[in-house]
Amino acid sequence: MPRVKIPPILRPATGGEREVPAEGATIGDVLDDLTSRFPELEGQLRYANVYIDGEDIRTLDELQTPVREGATIILLPAMAGG
Repeated sequence: MPRVKIPPILRPATGGEREVPAEGATIGDVLDDLTSRFPELEGQLRYANVYIDGEDIRTLDELQTPVREGATIILLPAMAGG
């Protein structure tokens, strides 16, 4: 089962969990699974950068990127600044 690492800023939405299991054949499926179990993440994930096994999904197939059994997915909220 894939594992999703949750950054500190998003942990209140997951009950403080640093890492949660997720299900899905693609990154989009995994994010849907997360938001169905943790509805507070819904709006916050829109601005998150997503990495799977160290690769930015923007350089892969984005939300259609396949997720293998045992994959590690990292969510990194985008930072604004100037």
